[in-house]
Amino acid sequence: MRSRRKRSIATLIGALVVGSLCAGAANPGRGAAEARGAAAPRTDTDRHDAHDPRIGVDLDTVTIPELQARMAHGSLTSSALTAAYLRRIEAIDPTLHAVLRLDPTALRQAAASDVRHRRGDVRGPLDGIPVLLKDNVDTRGLPTTAGSLALAGSPPHRDAALVTRLRAAGAVILGKTNLSEWANFRAEKPTSGWSAVGGQTHNPYVLDRNPCGSSAGSAAALAASLAQVAIGTETDGSIVCPAGMNGVVGHKPTLGLVSQSGVVPISAEQDTAGPMARNVIDTALAFSVLSGGQGVRTDGSGGLPAGLLRPDGLRGKRIGLWRLPSLGPEVDAVLSRTAERLRGAGAEVVEVTPPYQKRLAELEFPALLSEFHRDIDAYLPTRDGPQDLAGLIAFNRAHPAERTCFAGQELFERALAAPPTTDPQYRAERAELTDLARRSIDETMAAHRLDAIAAPTNPPAWTTDCARGDNDVTPSSTPAAAAGYPSLSVPAGFVHELPVGLLLMAGARQDGELLSLGAAVEHRLDAWRAPRYLPSVGSAAGDRPGSGAAR
Repeated sequence: MRSRRKRSIATLIGALVVGSLCAGAANPGRGAAEARGAAAPRTDTDRHDAHDPRIGVDLDTVTIPELQARMAHGSLTSSALTAAYLRRIEAIDPTLHAVLRLDPTALRQAAASDVRHRRGDVRGPLDGIPVLLKDNVDTRGLPTTAGSLALAGSPPHRDAALVTRLRAAGAVILGKTNLSEWANFRAEKPTSGWSAVGGQTHNPYVLDRNPCGSSAGSAAALAASLAQVAIGTETDGSIVCPAGMNGVVGHKPTLGLVSQSGVVPISAEQDTAGPMARNVIDTALAFSVLSGGQGVRTDGSGGLPAGLLRPDGLRGKRIGLWRLPSLGPEVDAVLSRTAERLRGAGAEVVEVTPPYQKRLAELEFPALLSEFHRDIDAYLPTRDGPQDLAGLIAFNRAHPAERTCFAGQELFERALAAPPTTDPQYRAERAELTDLARRSIDETMAAHRLDAIAAPTNPPAWTTDCARGDNDVTPSSTPAAAAGYPSLSVPAGFVHELPVGLLLMAGARQDGELLSLGAAVEHRLDAWRAPRYLPSVGSAAGDRPGSGAAR
C-alpha cells in the first residue's frame, strides 16, 4: 500500500508541475523522474528550507493577506504558489505521509484564479490559496475514504457543503490528507495518524513521535508547509490536539456554524469541521469562508474578525488558567511561562478549575456510541461500499489490510450494541452531558468575569507504537466539544523539541472574539518555530501512560 501511494503522489506531482492535468499518468516512474528533474537539486542542509526562491516567498511564515497583496500587484500568481506547494509536497511528504492524494485539477483551478486576479474579479481572501482537505470530507471526483479501504472505491458524487463554500471563494483544492482511520472511532487502543489507506503519518518535529489525531495529516502537512490552509474535523480534540502537537493553529468552531453535510460522521451533536493554519490570521480568514461569515463581526479588512490586528489586544482581558497537572510538570512549566507573558502584555490571569469534569467523562463516550451508530448508518448509503455499521464490521473482518497496525474494532462493536438515540436513558444522559459541559464553561467564565479559559492543549507527543496504541490524554478539549462551544489552539512552547499548544475556549458563537484573543496571544507568545524533522529525542518526553484518543 505504501509504495503504491508514494508512486501515485509522485506521478501526480510530476504531471501537475510540468503542466499535464491528466488524472492517470501512464508511467508512474517516469512521472516521478520528470518531477524530480524539473526541480532544482536539493542538498541535505536545504531540503527542509521552506523559502522558495522561484517565487521569493517563505512558505513557513507568509500569510494569506501577504500572498493576496503580491497577487494583486502581479508579483505572484496562484499558479506559481500552487506549483511551489506541489514541489514541497514531493520533497517533504515521503518523510511524513501526511498527503494521501492530490487533485489533478489543482493547477487548472489556480490558473482560473489568476484570470480573476488579472480582471480584478477576486472572490475574496482565499481566492487562489491552496487548501488541503481531511480525507473524511466528501470531495467530488476525489476518493474520500475516512482512511478505510471500505470507502476506497468510487469517489463521492458531490462535494460536502464546506467544499462548495471553498470553491465558491476561489480556493485551490490541493488534495486530501491522511487521518486516524474513522476519525479514531474504531478501536479502543488506536494509533493516531494511522489508516489502512494512508499508513502512518509522522510528527514533523520528531519523526518517531505521534501527530495526534484524528486530523493528523492536516496538522502535519501544515507544520511542514505543504499547504497554506488545511481543513480538519473534530468530535472531541481532533482539530485542537493535532494542532497543538504539530505546532500550528487549529479552530474548532461553535457547533452548527460550519455545515456537517458531506462529512463522514461520528456524532451530529458534537461533530464540526474547522480551519487549521500556521497563524491565526489565516485560520480566521478560512473560518469566515467555511461559516459564511457567521460568528464573526468583521472590520472590513477582508473578512477578519473585528479587532484581530490590534497590537494591545491582551490589555484588560481576563483569562482563566486551567492547569491540568495530569499532563506533567514540563507542560505545567510551559503554562506558567505563558501566564507570565500574558500578564506582561496587560492581561489578568486567574487560576480556575471548571466543574463537572468527572461527570462529563462518564457521560460522553456512551452518548457517542449511540450517535455514531445512527449517523454512520445514515451516511453510508450515500456511498458505494458497506451500507451500515454491521457491514463495516464484516468488511474489517474480511480484509487483513485493515488490521496491519491494530486489529481492534471494539468501538464499532460497542456502537452496534448501544441503545438507539430514541432510548429515554440515552436522551436523558445526552441532555445532562450537554448541559453540564455548557455550565462548566459558562459558570467558570461568569464567576471570574473571564474573556476566555486557557489550558494546555496537549502533552508532548508520545512515541508512535502500533502494539501499544496512543498515550493520549487531552482532557482540556472535552468541555467545549461536548458543549458545542468554540475552542482555539495556538502554539505555546516546547518540551524536548515537542510542541505544546495553548487551548482557548469561550461561550457559544464567540468564535470571532476567540480568534481576536488568539491572535493577541499568538503575537505575545511568539512560540512558533519550524520543525527540524529529527529522527528521535529519546523516550523521556510524552511517553507517560494515558488513555483515550482525540476524535
